[in-house]
Amino acid sequence: MSREGVVRDYGGVSADDRRSDRRQRLIAAARTIWGDTGVAEVTVRGTAREAGLAYRYFYEHFANRDALVIAVAEQVRDELVEVLVSASASAGGGIEQQLRAALRAFLAAVSDDPRMFRIMTSDDAGVAGLDQRRRETLDLVAEVVVATLGAQSELAEADLRRTARFAVGGVYRLVETWLVEHDVGADELADVCTRLAMSVTMR
Repeated sequence: MSREGVVRDYGGVSADDRRSDRRQRLIAAARTIWGDTGVAEVTVRGTAREAGLAYRYFYEHFANRDALVIAVAEQVRDELVEVLVSASASAGGGIEQQLRAALRAFLAAVSDDPRMFRIMTSDDAGVAGLDQRRRETLDLVAEVVVATLGAQSELAEADLRRTARFAVGGVYRLVETWLVEHDVGADELADVCTRLAMSVTMR
């Protein structure tokens, strides 16, 4: 086999697949470090070590440590938004049932892995662009609410969007407290959040 063939296909795995695997391992390693000990502990060498990769592979995928942190935040954002959208779409019933299903699925996800919520909401540590990504996440979730409510709310679209952002911010704060205190069950909290969200958006 030629050298080109070896580079292209090693052990039955293509070069592109190996690069993709290394990238995902770096993101997974940084996600574990961040979720367990905070974003300040995410370093280039520490992440490579956690991923079981040589240090040089880091820069094959990320320009710097901040770029890796952003990649982790975007991965968590996409996963949680998908949880919300999928649960809402499959719930059936009316708006309240869809919203409750979405919230229950969201709470189940962050309860199973509290690191996801930490990554999404705290520990900015001066990372360039991280606050912006978090604002975008809140806006994305608010847009899910707006899309779910649609024309059934009496609010004008601009007012509905602002109200949805207000409701999402309040729900996030309740979830943040709940993950520490666990004073009620997840389904009960989802019911409370649903009632609060419905009370401010459906008028």
